[in-house]
Amino acid sequence: MQDAQPPGDSADLARVYAEVAQRASRLLADYAGKHVSSSALNYELGIAKAFMDLYARMLADPYALTAMSLNMSFDYLQLWQSSWMRMMGVQAPAVAAPARGDNRFRDADWQNNFLFDYIKQSYLIASRHVQETVSGVDEISEESKKKVAFFTRQYLDALSPSNFAATNPQVLRETLSSGGQNLIKGLNNLLADIEKGGGELRISMTDEKAFKLGGNVATTPGKVVFQTELMQLIQYAPSTPQVFRRPLVIIPPWINKYYILDLRESNSFIRWAVGQGHTVYVISWVNPDPKLAQKGFEDYMKLGPLAALEAIERATGEKKVNFIGYCLGGTLLGCALAWLAARGEERVGSATFFVSLLDFSQPGELGVFIDEAQVQSLERRMKSHGGVLEGAEMAATFNMLRANDLIWSFVVNNYLLGKDPFPFDLLYWNSDSTRMPARMHSFYLRNMYMKNLLGVPGGISLDGVPIDLGKVKVPAYFISTAEDHIAPWKTTYRGARYLGGKVRFVLGGSGHIAGIVNPPAANKYCYWTNADLPETAEAWFETATQNPGSWWPDWQAWMEAGMQDGGAEKVPARTPGQGLEVIEDAPGSYAMLRVGAAQPKGTA
Repeated sequence: MQDAQPPGDSADLARVYAEVAQRASRLLADYAGKHVSSSALNYELGIAKAFMDLYARMLADPYALTAMSLNMSFDYLQLWQSSWMRMMGVQAPAVAAPARGDNRFRDADWQNNFLFDYIKQSYLIASRHVQETVSGVDEISEESKKKVAFFTRQYLDALSPSNFAATNPQVLRETLSSGGQNLIKGLNNLLADIEKGGGELRISMTDEKAFKLGGNVATTPGKVVFQTELMQLIQYAPSTPQVFRRPLVIIPPWINKYYILDLRESNSFIRWAVGQGHTVYVISWVNPDPKLAQKGFEDYMKLGPLAALEAIERATGEKKVNFIGYCLGGTLLGCALAWLAARGEERVGSATFFVSLLDFSQPGELGVFIDEAQVQSLERRMKSHGGVLEGAEMAATFNMLRANDLIWSFVVNNYLLGKDPFPFDLLYWNSDSTRMPARMHSFYLRNMYMKNLLGVPGGISLDGVPIDLGKVKVPAYFISTAEDHIAPWKTTYRGARYLGGKVRFVLGGSGHIAGIVNPPAANKYCYWTNADLPETAEAWFETATQNPGSWWPDWQAWMEAGMQDGGAEKVPARTPGQGLEVIEDAPGSYAMLRVGAAQPKGTA
């Protein structure tokens, strides 16, 4: 074993051993007092009850269990047969193959090595039959069925042979070639991530030191020209000599930072929109601390888009703007439009919704985490944290929706291979989590996700005004994405039909992020269009037309066609600071504030 260690690495390995020992002793001393028992967590999530319902039903139908066992045994017999044929040098078709896009088994040995191919197929066979069995059980509640399906998948994903050193060919090769240093370095990485999470494991997804806001991400030139307690308003410098008269205002979600729309020059929607001749403003939400715990959903509306309207009118003289809302920002946009409509205020020329829910009847897998017991548990945790939801909790929930890509791939890379995560701007943004005020978040979960009241005329009131989406008559553009796990497109389609004006619905390829951040120059994916808006999403898709590439030019053409009331008139380019005093350079101090930092000083 002495010879297996590469020469010159002894000092480095000794240093890593010392770091591991120091970190481990400190973390173990604090561990006991910082963790809720797994049984308590299972109770709060309702996992135990859901699986008890499943087991009771399965025991009542032994025939189904017998059928599953026989079917799985038959597949294993086929696997033995095909494996023996491969050993004899005869080509044999695979009994089980990874799904398209499953990156766990990309290493060549998973296909070429007899043993690893057998391990892989054995796992895939068992995984398929277990999932088919639990999904086929009837006569349990829909809520229990969804939880069972979701957490069964989490369990099976965790048991993948790719996640274990002894059954991952890439990890075995690295262990042999490095003399086991990869595992020691991986342990050091693991302890560092537990330190970073304050006793909780917070997996590093990228090299955060490789990025700097305003340096190599969020680089589109602009200025902060207005701010409230909850947001800073950024105006971007023009890149054309003339601009459309009507300004464009972007409302991002406050679950994440705005700069997902301004990662790099090549994929920045903000930079692209500026280049199309828009005067672009974006709301940059604050990362709230306990002092803002009592800010509600209506505060985000009043101190966000409504305050921005007044500021932009002072800066440009324009009473009307074009709005874009992304995800939760689109939900807020729908509320603001209904609030303005109820008061008879015509302040919006058009509204664009990026993967936004107005209907919450089928919220996808996020619904697994939202019921009365879980919301009560969340409210208790928010109260214990000073009245805010810590950003890491929400990030962990979203990561579970794509556990193989956003959890287990990093476990293998960081902890088993002992490698540092690759610098990736999208994952840098993803790790820049934000807190949420308890009052706002409880209102949002209870009234929208749980009760689905936003689509009910007068179902909710904001700042004393009943909200009725049917009164919103402004032209609207909905872009949703086919593989979205956060805002399922068929549900966003249902919400689009709540609006009372003319709606153009477009379906893009890929998911919640990649389907939106899809610049034309990349020539990726595709999008579907349909001039009609029939009753169901299925009927819409049946007669939709598929188009290659990015939907961005389609949106721009729709915008220009809809501004014939004077909004498309060109005026001299507007420089940030005209009509409003410049506070600081973009991206601004609110965006710079990361979890654990102090609250920025100074508000409007």
